[in-house]
Amino acid sequence: MIEDQGARYDRIAEGYARHWAPVIGPAASRLLDHLGPLLPPGSPHLLDIGTGTGTLALMALERWPAVRVTGIDASSEMASWARTEADRRFSPARRGRFSTAVAFADRLPFDAGAFDLAMSSFVLQLVPDRSAVLAEARRILRPGAPFGYVTWLRHRGEPDPPDRVFDEVLDELGFDPPVPDPPGRDPASPRAAAAGLRRAGFRGVRAWADVAEHRWTARSYVDFLEGFAEETLFDELTERERRVVRRRLLARLGALPAADLRLRLPIVYVVGRAPG
Repeated sequence: MIEDQGARYDRIAEGYARHWAPVIGPAASRLLDHLGPLLPPGSPHLLDIGTGTGTLALMALERWPAVRVTGIDASSEMASWARTEADRRFSPARRGRFSTAVAFADRLPFDAGAFDLAMSSFVLQLVPDRSAVLAEARRILRPGAPFGYVTWLRHRGEPDPPDRVFDEVLDELGFDPPVPDPPGRDPASPRAAAAGLRRAGFRGVRAWADVAEHRWTARSYVDFLEGFAEETLFDELTERERRVVRRRLLARLGALPAADLRLRLPIVYVVGRAPG
């Protein structure tokens, strides 16, 4: 449930900021490329749905100094990290243009028509009812205002080489493999993603596939697993078991060709406008 996601991300906010936000940052930046031509003039008020540690919201403030951005997240710790990062990066004047609220994406605490643009980066795959979130996005936008999001695209490809090495090491040491993510939350295709936005009442909808890529080092991948992606599994290991897993992973990953130390996953961008 959404509440469970909030509690989980409270626990892993620091790991997300350190290990995952840099991975998804380039794809989030490309979403702003697509939304830029649709940005209203003046000092528009933007809503970042599922702001996390502020990756997308703070990029928007850096790119468009005149905007105001409100970021909502179900996790109070994630929102706190976003505020801290804004304190670090911005002058007081620009920092004053960013605020956060702890809220669920399908229950936004804002009046109808309160925002001039809404956006979201790698959040809609997490919510149990995407249609409810899209309906809320439509409600809080003024007539004709743009909305865009990026999320993972469903795929059945083979695991990337680092993930395969991780599974092999766990198997060799007799540990349970990671629990897979629930099926069916990622859009099946750009066409399906566009259809969902149209059903929510948006107009002029476009959707297209892309790829999110990231290069690892052996150490950065192991840190990512331990600090974010598989933090629960690592927490359940004894200190000795953790050292063994890390040592074997670093050796095995270090033997991979540099070209194999990468994440490469399909994503989808979806952009439309609230009805006028």
